[in-house]
Amino acid sequence: MPSIISATTTAGVSVTGDNSGDLQLKTQNGTNTISVPNQTGTMLLGYSADYLVVAGGGGGGFDEAGGGGAGGLLSGSTTLITGTAYSITVGSGGAGSSSGRGAAGTSSSFAGIIASGGGGGGGGASSSASEKTGGSGGSGGGGGQENSAGGSGTSGQGFAGGTGNYTGPAFPGGGGGGAGSVGANATTTTAGNGGSAVASSITGSSVGYAGGGGGAGRGSGGTAGTGGGNGNANANGSNATANRGGGGGGSGVDGGGTGGNGGSGIVILSIPTARYTGTTTGSPTVTTSGSNTILQFTSSGSYTA
Repeated sequence: MPSIISATTTAGVSVTGDNSGDLQLKTQNGTNTISVPNQTGTMLLGYSADYLVVAGGGGGGFDEAGGGGAGGLLSGSTTLITGTAYSITVGSGGAGSSSGRGAAGTSSSFAGIIASGGGGGGGGASSSASEKTGGSGGSGGGGGQENSAGGSGTSGQGFAGGTGNYTGPAFPGGGGGGAGSVGANATTTTAGNGGSAVASSITGSSVGYAGGGGGAGRGSGGTAGTGGGNGNANANGSNATANRGGGGGGSGVDGGGTGGNGGSGIVILSIPTARYTGTTTGSPTVTTSGSNTILQFTSSGSYTA
């Protein structure tokens, strides 16, 4: 009588067979049974790949304002099923504002893993009340004037923005939250610094992603987390670095100015080179690190496993 072997893959598919060479594939819910008679050798249904998904950062606010929140950041490993095409979306950074709160960044995604765009930095005294509060997102934007609160971050993706301040003479905004820490609250004289970035070595070298934008006020500009934009005293906010997911810096201009733009996001895959198919859309940058092939998507596309 043939001996029976059985195993369940990480893809949720059971594989049974016997020493006669017959194999049977069945999903865990009992549907879609496939019999494969007289087959020998190794059947590979999927493989593990590492990922880094970073959304677009929020834009900085206007008029002694808060810094933009960083885009959400997610990293880990997932199983890719051979022959499956995986859609990849790369989020854009939010525009810095010239009238109120900065615009939120947009989300990035891969294989059902979705990172939320960063919240915009709150505006200053000449903004409406609702626009002074920092926007929520992957990380929250910093609050603007009148002690306005920072926006909230998304659990597991980023942190909240700092609170603004209304005490003269600086009237500074709070720092935008980062993927690594909260944005700093403003004091009576000092704008809040942006929250810290998170370093990843998925490409083979350490790079910081998703730093919060700095808040700004009269005579005081907050420093951004890595990849974010600085808040500039008595000047427009600085733009965040492209494809790092940082928040834009707040404007320190009294009664005006423009916040810095948030940085666009990125999706990075690290795939065992022995399993890499070379089938992509969206023109990712392709490099190698050790035994892995690295795909860096700076625009939307796809990868077929």
